[in-house]
Amino acid sequence: MTQAIKSVCVFCGSSSGTDPVFDVAARDTGRVIAEAGLTLVYGGASVGLMGAVADGALAAGGRVIGVLPEALKAKELEHKGLSELHVVGSMHERKAMFADLSDAFFTLPGGTGTMEEIFEVWTWGQLGYHAKAFGLLNTGGFYDGLISFLDTQVDKGFVKPAMRAMLQVADTPEALLSACAAYVPPATGKWIGRGQT
Repeated sequence: MTQAIKSVCVFCGSSSGTDPVFDVAARDTGRVIAEAGLTLVYGGASVGLMGAVADGALAAGGRVIGVLPEALKAKELEHKGLSELHVVGSMHERKAMFADLSDAFFTLPGGTGTMEEIFEVWTWGQLGYHAKAFGLLNTGGFYDGLISFLDTQVDKGFVKPAMRAMLQVADTPEALLSACAAYVPPATGKWIGRGQT
């Protein structure tokens, strides 16, 4: 059984994308997390969907923790209004802090960095390193193509159905939060031990 959710890490783009619906969904996600009394953990930037999700949570009176690598501090424009901002030395440290501070992980639209973040969390879950919930916010069908490909991986025998079912998918932040709150990790043993990687 998964632990109670007290904090949610949001992975998303440092740009806003081409459709205003993405910005609206990011702000709504921040608001929903804050209104649920949860802490938002995210990448620390003031721009793009990252800034929008933080602003949504802050406007609703939420607690927001940013984690920003030193090398990206100028490029991603650190958010000045956060509850806490941690500036770390590397992307590896950033992701480790995300994992330590968060009980669940939401993935909004984003680019390759966003994909890398959620797939790493998913892989860690498959290996048994954590039992935390994670999922995609499929705003405007943004992830339809990815979802279809993931199902193809199952059909072709590269992903077990139980592992595929770990990834929650919803169209609204409220539905994604509900799905993650009800998440139960698959009853499978670790494939390898932590010291074997």
